[in-house]
Amino acid sequence: MQRATFAFLTVSLLVFGLPSLATAQNNVPSSGTKNAINGINSYPGPEFVKYAKEREPQDRRIDLFISDWQESLPRFEHGSLVLRDILVRGDNFAPPQKSAVLRAANFFSFGRLAPGASTTASRLEGQQEIYYVLGGEGEIAAGGDSAKLRKDVAVLMPAGLEFVMKSTGAEPLTLYVINEPTPAGFHPKAKMLVRDEAMARVRTPAAADPYIVGGASGHWAHIVRELFSPADGLATEQSVITVTVNPLTMGEPHPHRPGQEEVWAAIDGTSLILMGTELRVQKPGMAYMLPPDFATVHSNINASDTPVKFLYFARFPEGDNWTHAVVPAATR
Repeated sequence: MQRATFAFLTVSLLVFGLPSLATAQNNVPSSGTKNAINGINSYPGPEFVKYAKEREPQDRRIDLFISDWQESLPRFEHGSLVLRDILVRGDNFAPPQKSAVLRAANFFSFGRLAPGASTTASRLEGQQEIYYVLGGEGEIAAGGDSAKLRKDVAVLMPAGLEFVMKSTGAEPLTLYVINEPTPAGFHPKAKMLVRDEAMARVRTPAAADPYIVGGASGHWAHIVRELFSPADGLATEQSVITVTVNPLTMGEPHPHRPGQEEVWAAIDGTSLILMGTELRVQKPGMAYMLPPDFATVHSNINASDTPVKFLYFARFPEGDNWTHAVVPAATR
């Protein structure tokens, strides 16, 4: 307990001793470490991160970009799957209301299927869904295939494929749901894809970087396991991964460019969100998106004694090197 308290105070002094992390991007060398998720927003060293002289006058605007499933009313999908929306369709520069920030995805929700309940046989038309199991036990069947569902198992359900999900345990089956549209001309996969996060490939750094902690792949402390990419059948999203941040470490503060839609949803553990000049506590069931204004920075800070883990999904600006899931064998 004392260790966690000391870590929190240390992080707080670090953050508030540097009044704002709004980045002067034109002062940063164009050659980054290439270890960032999309290879464009990581710096050669901490000395290149620029800090504003005073707090932004509208810094509490960031609360529009952070939400918890408990703040929304329940709705039903596929018969008996209860959804509580976390982030929904809107505007990631000027949200019309809290949590309405998505442009690429249709919605991101928390789902609950009661013990013994099953969904009705359903097909997704003009959309696909990714399920990431948070708790409970269950089964999913589609196109003649079936799979067991338990914590940290992810499923990509393609458009047009009939499927049924069932909760088989004594506790409710709980999961995160990412719903993405399928654009014109997209050809969905013929089979669902099931991936156990524990067996997923762990990403490694693209190049040597003295600021990356052991086991991380970039942004100082991000330990990444790859779940789904466009090669697996994603339609609109371009990356679905998990990111673990070990105790007493933090991600590299950095901004996002216009056109980048990146969501961080807490799976395990309590952490701190640094966004702009503000800190917020993030617990499981909460998610946020960084405003892609090329100025507001963010970081995930773990001031606790245990690892924290996030579900991350993103679409990147047109022209960026987002095919990061295809990594040369030499770096694996």
